[in-house]
Amino acid sequence: MMAAASSSSLYSGSKLLLGFTCKGKKMPLKFRWTIAFLVVTLSRCFADDDHEMEEFLKREHSLSKPYQGVGSSSSSHWELMGDAMVTTDQVRLTPDMQSRQGAIWSRIPCHLTDWEMQVHFKIHGQGKKNLNGDGLAIWYTKERMQKGPVFGNKDNFTGLGVFVDTYPNEEKHIEAQKKRYTPRTQRIFPFVLAMVGNGSISYDHERDGRPTELGGCNAMVRNLKHDSFLFIRYVRRRLTVMIDIDGQHEWRDCLDLPGVRLPQGYYFGASAITGDLSDNHDIISMKLYQLTVLRSKKEEEEEEEDVITIPSVDNMELIRLGQSDEGMSGIAIFFTVLFSMVGCIFLIVIGLVVYSHWNENRRKRFY
Repeated sequence: MMAAASSSSLYSGSKLLLGFTCKGKKMPLKFRWTIAFLVVTLSRCFADDDHEMEEFLKREHSLSKPYQGVGSSSSSHWELMGDAMVTTDQVRLTPDMQSRQGAIWSRIPCHLTDWEMQVHFKIHGQGKKNLNGDGLAIWYTKERMQKGPVFGNKDNFTGLGVFVDTYPNEEKHIEAQKKRYTPRTQRIFPFVLAMVGNGSISYDHERDGRPTELGGCNAMVRNLKHDSFLFIRYVRRRLTVMIDIDGQHEWRDCLDLPGVRLPQGYYFGASAITGDLSDNHDIISMKLYQLTVLRSKKEEEEEEEDVITIPSVDNMELIRLGQSDEGMSGIAIFFTVLFSMVGCIFLIVIGLVVYSHWNENRRKRFY
C-alpha cells in the first residue's frame, strides 16, 4: 500500500514531466529516452527505500464483517474466549461491566516472515477520565486461549504483545511516581506500548509495564467520534507500531525498533479485561498482510543460518538503561553528570602523573 503510493506518485510525475516538455513542439527521441531512463532509475530508488515491498491480504489470518469465520467448530478460523461476543458491527471483547475478560484467537498459526497487521478498534464507555479500564491487547504469541491478568491473557507469555493501556495503575502511588519520573517522562493515558516475552518475563501490572516495554506513545482513544486504528509491522526483524486516531487518515509513529526476533508459527489474537472500572472494548477488524520484501542472497543465507526459536530483542539492556535514565529526576541527572565529570578529571590527572613518572624514569635510563 505504502510502496504502491510511492510508485504511483512517480508515475504521475513522469506524465507531468513528459506533458510539460512536449507541449508546443515534438520532443527529440534521444531526449525522450533520457527522461524515461531517469524515471525508471528514480522509481527503483524509491522502491529500494521501501524494500521493494508488496502486500497481500491473508484472509485466513484476518477478521472482518460479517465475521463468518468466527465460531467453535474446527472449520472456523477464529475462536472466542471468556466474555467475548460477536455482534453485527464488532467483536466485543468486554462489555462496559466490572470484572470481565474476553478474547478472540486465530486457530491458524502464522508462518510469514514479514507481515503487517492493521487493527480497527474502539474503546468507549460511561466512565469519566481515569475512571475506566483497563485496556486491550493485540497478540502474536506461541500460546493461545489462556486467560490471565495481562489484559485478559496469561502472564509470562511467549511472543509479542502490543497494549492499549487505558488506566494508569502507577498513579495510585503518586508520590512514588514523582520520585521516579520527571514531569517530562510521566505518561499521559491512554498509552500504547509493546513488549516481547520469552516465557519467563512477567508483565509488571503495578508499573504499567514500564520495566519491560520496548517503547510507546500516548493515544487518546476513548469515546472517539471517528475510527481508531493500530498498525503493527514486522519486516527484516524490525518492529514498527503506528496509530491513526485523529480522524485524518494519517499514521502517527509510536514505536520503531530494529533487532526484534520473533519466531514463525505463532498465533494472532486480541484480548481485553476490566476490573473495578470498565469499558466496552471492541474489535471491528484485524487485517493481516503478507509483505514480500526482496532480499540479497547474502541476507537469505544469514537468515537461514540464524533460525529464531525464542523471541528476543537485541540490546535489550541498553533499551532498559535508556528508559531508566529518562526516568531520573533533574537533581539525580545533575549529580550523575557532576560525579561523572569529576571522575573523568580524576582519571586524567592520575594518567598524567603516571606518564610523567614513566617519562622521567625513561630519561634516567639513557644516562
